[in-house]
Amino acid sequence: MTTMTQQARADAGPVSRFAKWAPLAIVLCGTFIFVLDFFVVNVALPSIARDLRAGAAAIEWLVSGYALTTAALLVTGGRLGDHYGRRRLFSIGLAVFVLASALCAIAPDPSVLVAARVLQGAGAGIMAPNILAILGMTYTGPDRVRAISVYGIVMGLAAVSGQLVGGLLIDANVAGLGWRAIFWINVPIGLAALAATPRLLRESRAEHAGRLDLSGAALLAVALVAIAAPLVDGRQQGWPAWSWACLAAGPVLLAGFAVHLRRAARRGRQPLLDPAIFAVPAFRAGLIVQVLFWCQQAACYLLLALFLQQGRGLSPLASGGVFAVLAAGYLVTSLRAPALTMRFGRRVIATGAVVGAAGYLLVLLAVAHWGTGGPLDALFPGLFLVGAGQGLCITPLTTTVLAHASPRTAGALSTAQQVGNAIGVAVSGVVFYGLLGHGYRAAFGSSVAQLGGLLLVVAVLALSLLRPATPVTGATGATGATTEG
Repeated sequence: MTTMTQQARADAGPVSRFAKWAPLAIVLCGTFIFVLDFFVVNVALPSIARDLRAGAAAIEWLVSGYALTTAALLVTGGRLGDHYGRRRLFSIGLAVFVLASALCAIAPDPSVLVAARVLQGAGAGIMAPNILAILGMTYTGPDRVRAISVYGIVMGLAAVSGQLVGGLLIDANVAGLGWRAIFWINVPIGLAALAATPRLLRESRAEHAGRLDLSGAALLAVALVAIAAPLVDGRQQGWPAWSWACLAAGPVLLAGFAVHLRRAARRGRQPLLDPAIFAVPAFRAGLIVQVLFWCQQAACYLLLALFLQQGRGLSPLASGGVFAVLAAGYLVTSLRAPALTMRFGRRVIATGAVVGAAGYLLVLLAVAHWGTGGPLDALFPGLFLVGAGQGLCITPLTTTVLAHASPRTAGALSTAQQVGNAIGVAVSGVVFYGLLGHGYRAAFGSSVAQLGGLLLVVAVLALSLLRPATPVTGATGATGATTEG
């Protein structure tokens, strides 16, 4: 063997590893900013409220409107990727997200900001399901397990670090941007990922994608809005008749959506979601647990940010520093969660939920004793456990559900997450703002008790409904051939 050949082989290793994992890095850029932007806004809400004179309803819509639009478009975004190419739809979604981020950053009033956030959610809804599909098409065997595990870690890291990142950006006040910097930061990251996408991602699409199920997409979107809108605006308006009518119509519309899926499948069409996937008990149970878990996850960060800044009077940076305690707990457990999941399966999810519930109990006791005063570090033990519990839940839940999914059904996982985000913020907002007249001790304490109860339900369901997580090798493979471009 010549020296030149030896050198060529030595050089081929790093190049091969770069080509192998570069697609993961690109799609994780999209993952990080779309998850980060759901949570980073929490620490900026008090500043936005003061600067733009935004009321409680606008504040809730900034969070739940984003999640609601994302949830409504996730499955449709995945089907569009099947039809027109997953790389293409990933790029379109990312471009819309970057544009909407710039519009958020220059918004002159709450109405424009809420509209831009809804547009951001649309971009995320198109982008997110194609991220999962791209991972399923790009990686196989142990590499797929590793890629999905890293995806779950990055998603959770973006969630728990959002408040700290937001606090740092607002405190830095670069060029006098203040809270607007949390939206501007998405622009260079998104543009860099867009520039690299054509060179580093392969195109793929389903060979037999079928017709787009536009009526199914419309039914799902209307059902979600019917549930979330009255929860956000109903209390502000004294629960008028329209709010109760919408709440009653929401479950009926969801039932109609399920009937539509089954009817379309019987007639040989391709519905928005294949109803057969819900016949898999582990997949169905995983989606239920996913919704409940993210109900508390999203609401936790919103309510904690409001309590710290408006209740205790902390600055955005100091508030973000408190969130760093939660993030530390998450990091400690999330790095070990993939290996623990392969060994212990659903028990990891249940353990994480119980640990998180114990953390909420400690936070509740501290708030009950000190109210909005006392030493700030009294909250730290509880927040650390909350983060540790979340770290033990996020990646195992993702892995467990995706073990029974394909690229065409993976969008259901992200839909469940975003539905949980939207409904959780709306329901917890009703509890929090409904009790705020009695003070932050009562409002935040009751909300924390509710979130801890949700995690206990997650623990019970994880043990009783979920089968032990199986390796995802081959489980997220495509159904049918693909066309590479």
